[in-house]
Amino acid sequence: QVQLVESGGGLVQAGGSLRLSCAASARTFSSYDLGWFRQAPGKERESVASISWSGGSTYYVDSVKGRFTISRDNVKNTVYLQMNSLKPEDTAVYFCAARLGLTYGLGTRSLFNYWGQGTQVTVSS
Repeated sequence: QVQLVESGGGLVQAGGSLRLSCAASARTFSSYDLGWFRQAPGKERESVASISWSGGSTYYVDSVKGRFTISRDNVKNTVYLQMNSLKPEDTAVYFCAARLGLTYGLGTRSLFNYWGQGTQVTVSS
């Protein structure tokens, strides 16, 4: 069983930065792939960024490439999403998710089976 708790969301102006954190309860945190997903009202939940259990593979949706960075700290059992150059279209509820490490599908929502409850990110123009 893995419990995930997000933090770091808030209101920021366009062009600003936020860092989201997700603290996990997993005893074997380093065995899990971690991902960040977001959902805006009326839209599908989409994968934003994911990182493999080894840290050797990452996934980013095209719209955030070059602006967002996912990282993990296996000592603190925490995954981060550094978000720079934020745009109003980044406004959404951001969720972190986990799965036991796989070799594929870092950006596939259905393959993640542990979820946090989300944190709101609002970017003003």
